[in-house]
Amino acid sequence: MSFNLISGLLNAGLGLLESGGNPLAAIGMGLARATTGGAATAGNVTGAAGNAGLGALNAQDEAFQLAIYGESMREVNTLRDVQMAQRKADNQITKTFIESITE
Repeated sequence: MSFNLISGLLNAGLGLLESGGNPLAAIGMGLARATTGGAATAGNVTGAAGNAGLGALNAQDEAFQLAIYGESMREVNTLRDVQMAQRKADNQITKTFIESITE
């Protein structure tokens, strides 16, 4: 079994990019590639960089969607509170009306 140090270091860097900065994933990917003898090619590096970029965009979009969802939930809760206040006011008006016609 051969040990390819350069390939291991390059793939450790790719692992760091792909995992979003997780050092354990980078070490694991580097060791796996160094011991299996696989070479890091320009295509691998470009593909991994593209995947890392798309992963970052997906994470940003998910954070944005979560913020929008939180805003929507606040609006729904506010509307629900307004509706309950309106129902209480309607009930009071109805009670007053019933009292006025039963007197």
